[in-house]
Amino acid sequence: MAPTNKVLITTPWPTEAVDTMRTHFEVEVHEGPLPMPAEVWQAALRDFDAIAPTVIDHLPPSVYAQAGRRTRILGNFGVGFNHIDIDAARNSGLVVTNTPGVLTDATADQSMGLLLAVARGISLGDWHVRDGQWTGWSPTDRLGTQVTGKTLGIIGFGRIGQAMARRAHFGFGMQIVFHNRSRIETAVAQGLGAQQLESVEAVLKVADFVSLHCPGGAETRHLINADRLNQMQPHAFLINTARGDVVDEDALVDALQAGTIAGAGLDVFAEEPRVHPGLLGLTNCVLNPHLGSATLETRTAMGLKVVENLVAFFKGDSPPDAL
Repeated sequence: MAPTNKVLITTPWPTEAVDTMRTHFEVEVHEGPLPMPAEVWQAALRDFDAIAPTVIDHLPPSVYAQAGRRTRILGNFGVGFNHIDIDAARNSGLVVTNTPGVLTDATADQSMGLLLAVARGISLGDWHVRDGQWTGWSPTDRLGTQVTGKTLGIIGFGRIGQAMARRAHFGFGMQIVFHNRSRIETAVAQGLGAQQLESVEAVLKVADFVSLHCPGGAETRHLINADRLNQMQPHAFLINTARGDVVDEDALVDALQAGTIAGAGLDVFAEEPRVHPGLLGLTNCVLNPHLGSATLETRTAMGLKVVENLVAFFKGDSPPDAL
């Protein structure tokens, strides 16, 4: 029997995930322009039973309010969902799902990679060689910062924060301190060599590296601001693979220029794909284009998670990752 429910994928996915979606539904993939324009959204809401958006889709209000809407579920491709107004979706009868769990390791790997890159000058060293500036080994050339044995502060101790702690503690012998909105079981923290502190400030004051793993949204917007950057140690580094707006980028640029902190590794930005121009010329900042979950295995698994949620919904079951 041919599929009866129509699904729109708003951005091209890995082939395996799209092919799997096609075995269950009639599927169209929006190839561009990206992100999907508001007028395309309006038509899609009338024509499709489900839409699978991504983080680049800042959904227009029509998604929630449009009369005659056919779409019943948004299968978000990603764990973060601050681009979706969850309350408005619920009030309008739209179900929203996400893809937790499957991108934990890839994002934690990226966080550790950024930490190493900025601490040891790996990106800058690469360009130093490519630009023909390297004249040979020297005992004082481009000295970085030791990572092994240092203190890592983690803000947000969910799946990804804990995965980061595991890599840092068992791989690099780092001491782990963290802040989380809720209490983490003592046994879980101790198993990761981690200690929970009562405030963000308490973490910032003692950490040599600070890695952000908190959700985006109004509650965490500019969580790291000028006051909190000033509470970090001058030799400390900030790593962000969470959401760009968690950091006040104006304040971060000022702190990096003034030497308030030693450096930063950023995978996300407040106004993607725009990058704050003040960051672009800084040599103590490593910039990546939102690659946290960017492995073929992970992006495929994310798509398969969306399929799983949509299949459950259209069978009349509760989607496993409903928000």
